[in-house]
Amino acid sequence: MKVLVTGAEGFIGSQIVEGLHGAGHDVTAYVLYNSFGTAGWLDHHGFPVGEDFRVILGDVRDSDSLQSAMAGHDVVIHLAALIAIPYSYQAPRSYIETNVIGTMNVMEAARRAGVARVVHTSTSEVYGTAQYVPIDEKHPLVGQSPYSASKIGADQVAHSYWSSFGVPVTTVRPFNTYGPRQSQRAFIPSVIVQLLSGAESISLGSLSPTRDLTFVADTAEGFRAVAEGTGGLGEVFNMGSGFEISMGEVVEMLSEISGRKVAVTEDPARVRPENSEVERLWSDSSKIETAFGWKPAHAGRDGLYRGLEKTYAWFRDNSNEAGYDAKRYVV
Repeated sequence: MKVLVTGAEGFIGSQIVEGLHGAGHDVTAYVLYNSFGTAGWLDHHGFPVGEDFRVILGDVRDSDSLQSAMAGHDVVIHLAALIAIPYSYQAPRSYIETNVIGTMNVMEAARRAGVARVVHTSTSEVYGTAQYVPIDEKHPLVGQSPYSASKIGADQVAHSYWSSFGVPVTTVRPFNTYGPRQSQRAFIPSVIVQLLSGAESISLGSLSPTRDLTFVADTAEGFRAVAEGTGGLGEVFNMGSGFEISMGEVVEMLSEISGRKVAVTEDPARVRPENSEVERLWSDSSKIETAFGWKPAHAGRDGLYRGLEKTYAWFRDNSNEAGYDAKRYVV
């Protein structure tokens, strides 16, 4: 297949690109324009730009750029988005412009290009704090942050293009992905970077919320399975490990893996507003297993431990990459 991936330079996108290319697909990476001409983590990919792999700099807010890039592709995987929840409190309009309007531009370009499949990326944050567990795709959507509200809007735009124009859209809703290359703004990298610094005390946000943590290699494999699959058009599919754990327990696991016991200080800057914190997430991913045969290789407590070991080892060996710095709080 000829596959266009938006947001291809990021933590998840770059690993999806590698998986697709490794499986023999022709891949175009659509990367946010910057004046340095860089392609994020794809600059570390290890395979050359050529006939079956290319990088296009653009912006999903620019419909003309998207239309030109999408021409001739069979499948589009749309990941481009602003995702940092704390920054969405500071700049909510930018989240609407990128996540909602950007998604509309992707869908309209796909409509005009006549692509065979669009895989749209949602997020577990659209559910808000779980009203029941495990969370299936019928769970109500609750926007508890400007970020989650923008993603709810994006999901509805994507579905409307299926309902109104027949654009072949499938929405994938990953639960919290972790692993190599993740930004320091996320919880697990923040813990690891501080542990690696040798600090006696580390600063974190709230430790009581629970999450369903999915290793990035499993997430990337899930996207590939949906891109290569059939069916599921106009539908939403959760993608999680099916295991719930508190952030405090994650810190304990990482302390054990690192061999370091440290004190934890709650940093008020890292704590969400009370009504905005999502207290509980736990996925029911049976639907995607039935439809596309996807199951996480890193499932349950043992699987999470293995994934955290791999993540810690990567950060230990790549701590100088992408500006990781234990002294900074990255929003």
